[in-house]
Amino acid sequence: TPPHIILLHEFPDYEGVWRKIQMTETVLLLFCFSQEWFLGKRLHDSEASIIHHYAFAEDPSAFGYPDPAAGWALSSALLHRLVERIHHEHLKSDFTIDLKHEIALFIWNEGKGPKLTPVPEFCRTPVAHCVTTFTSYLPNCGPPVSKTDLFVAVKTCKKFHSQRVPVVKKTWERDAELLEYYSDVSDESIPAISLGVPNTDRGHCGKTFAILKHFLSDAVPKTDWLLIVDDDTLISLPRLRRLLSCYDPKDAVSLGERYGYGLVQSGYSYPTGGAGMVLSHVAVSEIISSGCRCYSLDAPDDMELGMCLKNLNIPVIHSPLFHQARPDDYAEALLSSKEAISFHKHWNIDPITVYNFWLRDAKQRDEL
Repeated sequence: TPPHIILLHEFPDYEGVWRKIQMTETVLLLFCFSQEWFLGKRLHDSEASIIHHYAFAEDPSAFGYPDPAAGWALSSALLHRLVERIHHEHLKSDFTIDLKHEIALFIWNEGKGPKLTPVPEFCRTPVAHCVTTFTSYLPNCGPPVSKTDLFVAVKTCKKFHSQRVPVVKKTWERDAELLEYYSDVSDESIPAISLGVPNTDRGHCGKTFAILKHFLSDAVPKTDWLLIVDDDTLISLPRLRRLLSCYDPKDAVSLGERYGYGLVQSGYSYPTGGAGMVLSHVAVSEIISSGCRCYSLDAPDDMELGMCLKNLNIPVIHSPLFHQARPDDYAEALLSSKEAISFHKHWNIDPITVYNFWLRDAKQRDEL
């Protein structure tokens, strides 16, 4: 369908919008466009972060990157130089993990370019002096998807049955109507199901594709949505069901935290496995019927899935509410105004405390 074009004079508060535009122009006029300026709300890491490849580990606060919710701006002089670099310089493009940080690194260019200049008028929260404000990454699209329309598959293995599975049971399992644990061995005490795929130390492509096929079988109830998570994923299912109400399950939908591999060289995007991979029933059907398969059992499942999705022209929809890492691996200011859907890994944290603080809503606490 063609894009819907919104004209400013059609806004109910047209005068308010026009005042914001004038305020923005006034702020930008403080910076000469013929000089190189990179402007925005500055974020920085409080500690060395895996998602930023531990850059600036000695002093993580030394490097700033823009908060995308507050907006950011480039002067025309900087923009023209960046365009020239892109045309004539070989870009590093193995993994694209956190685009805002990687853009800031590209602009900085090891000190040859400008660092981000903080502009107090670029904001998240609505304050009188702000030229940009932000509401929420979790839109209100109507009633949340029913619990019976979401099937949850938890990947685990025997060595984590006594370590990680109890955390799931003490936190978010109670919010799932339809949930199964898939392991390398059956375990009635969980209960865990074996799909005949041995555990692997690295990727889990074999197990994930076995789950996809199992999801289409008569062994599980037919639902609109499938969520695949790791046994050390912490997730808010009520928030996920709210987000899913914004999408049509009759479409082939892939949703999660999007990473990229080799994007400059015609690579592909993929939904990160630890953050949670969400697929519509239609998408799963297309993946399996297409003949997509793993090149090995221990191939990275999320990346293999990304290649399949690219071949099927199914876009990976990114939501910043999904997180492949722990809360400590993200700038606190970035998380403070979010309603996070997921975090991943139990390393060096108390996962139950993290879940209760970041992912459990007040209503859920009252029900305990």
